[in-house]
Amino acid sequence: MKYDLVIIGAGPAGMSAAIEASGLGLSCLLLDEQPRGGGQIYRNAGHQRLSDKQILGPEYQAGVPLLEAFKASQCEHITGATAWQIEPKGEVFYSVAGKSQAVSADRVLIASGAQERPMPIPGWTLPGVMTAGGAQTLLKNSGLAAEDAVFAGCGPLLYLIVWQYVKAGVNVKAVLDTTESGNYVAAAKEIGAAWSGRSYLKKGLKLISDIKAAGVTIHKHVDQIAAIADDQQKLTAVSFSGKSGRHKLDTDHLFLHQGVIPQVNLAMASGCKHHWNDQQLCWTPETDAWGQSNEERLFIAGDGLGIGGAVAAALRGRLAALQIASLSGNLDASARDSRAQPIRKALDKELAFRPFLDVLYRPAEQFRSPPESETVICRCEEVRLSELKAATEKGCLGPNQLKSFTRCGMGPCQGRQCGITVSETLSRLTKRPVEETGYYRLRAPVKPLNLSELASLKDEN
Repeated sequence: MKYDLVIIGAGPAGMSAAIEASGLGLSCLLLDEQPRGGGQIYRNAGHQRLSDKQILGPEYQAGVPLLEAFKASQCEHITGATAWQIEPKGEVFYSVAGKSQAVSADRVLIASGAQERPMPIPGWTLPGVMTAGGAQTLLKNSGLAAEDAVFAGCGPLLYLIVWQYVKAGVNVKAVLDTTESGNYVAAAKEIGAAWSGRSYLKKGLKLISDIKAAGVTIHKHVDQIAAIADDQQKLTAVSFSGKSGRHKLDTDHLFLHQGVIPQVNLAMASGCKHHWNDQQLCWTPETDAWGQSNEERLFIAGDGLGIGGAVAAALRGRLAALQIASLSGNLDASARDSRAQPIRKALDKELAFRPFLDVLYRPAEQFRSPPESETVICRCEEVRLSELKAATEKGCLGPNQLKSFTRCGMGPCQGRQCGITVSETLSRLTKRPVEETGYYRLRAPVKPLNLSELASLKDEN
């Protein structure tokens, strides 16, 4: 069967695009890896495990009406579906329960969202160390939380998750805030343009106030964080440096976070051009104002365009749907522009606060490109910084050459967890701009497949 639109990802952008497009008469199919719609931000919002719905905050509850509207739309929704290849002519390959299938569309919208920025510190591969987003997922999916955990890093999401832990009655040992002192001065210069989004600043200050009121210690301007293991290679403590010297906290759980970045692998492997965004320190796609990429049939929406948050993601999804409907002949240009005007106005207001956040929570270089030689860079292949240094000394200049030297980026995650670290680290070691250093050359399938999945696709055809 051929659809007018296939959407990949059921977060705010994907669901909003599906509602808009199907409402305009387009035949839509949405593919998503999760068992339910919502993405990370609205994960399990319609099937909450926590008895007190206020624990996760009002922004999380805002996802419920969006989920209900999506369910009521005419968009077909396939859950547990991993999209692993998109062809330029609109053919999408995906797997469900170990069986691959293909579907065709006039347009494809990639709304795969964001992922947490890796934070490679000494010991970050130890059992007991995970991302703060992973800790949040456990809370949302299962109502599970770790007592006396240490949260480390920077960014508004870090404090939101700590606040959710506190609201759930879970004891948090400490927060190690790695925000550099100079960031506050630099961010103050952005406050004028960000004034329209001051409600977010007010919410952030309230989160921090509630966390402190709960007795959680917040250590500011922390650096040189390391996870410490026992003889069984399990996490037992976290060490760090602060204004008063070196410190150590005993803990079984360390949750790391220093912001989120766009998930780029699927878009890159599909031929969409990207460039290095020095403001958000990540790779972002090159698109027009509607999210249309250099590949005519491929659109990108949501945080995959650049980090803007859930509300902005939903607005971007709607804009992409309007243009797709126009190209499909279901909406003339004047009606498209008229519908888009209030959406763009709301989007501009939503994004006005983003430069302030980007400057304030710009991750420190030592946590993006680690200085310690034995720190693991590629978790899948256990490649350390010392091996990257040795490769550059032999003449390696970029991530793709590095694969030949070290197998870095060739593991099951296919570079999702190390790609951005490799780009920045090689840039530092070779003294070349990140844009020139580049990123991994990505090819389909972008997610691991076994031979039986590929064989099932052949059988279906």
